[in-house]
Amino acid sequence: MQFPKIFLLKLIKFCIVGASGIIVDFSITFIFKEFIKIQKYAANAIGFTTAVITNYILNRIWTFHDNTPEITIQFIKFFIISLIGLGINTLILYVFVNKYKKNFYLSKLFAIAAVTLWNFSINFLFTFKG
Repeated sequence: MQFPKIFLLKLIKFCIVGASGIIVDFSITFIFKEFIKIQKYAANAIGFTTAVITNYILNRIWTFHDNTPEITIQFIKFFIISLIGLGINTLILYVFVNKYKKNFYLSKLFAIAAVTLWNFSINFLFTFKG
């Protein structure tokens, strides 16, 4: 009975870290686009990358309490999973908005939920080995 409790607690922590990542992503993107005047897609890439880095650190320390010495390999796994998640998110948005004519923000909400489950599950099983 302990496994589901631990899994749920880690999922909740993962979601809290993810919410902080959204704030980091939007803040960094805004600063680089509006104040530093970097092109919007470059600013977005910087925001996304910064959020992935902070999410990795917080998840490693707080969510998964991981202390494996292979930080570089672990981060690469986390980053690749995040990139795949970004692709899944974009695909879901495209399909729901362009093919099914659904509201963009409702589609985005669904995409975020689906990708959160993807990211958590794969990181739990592969990156941090639950």
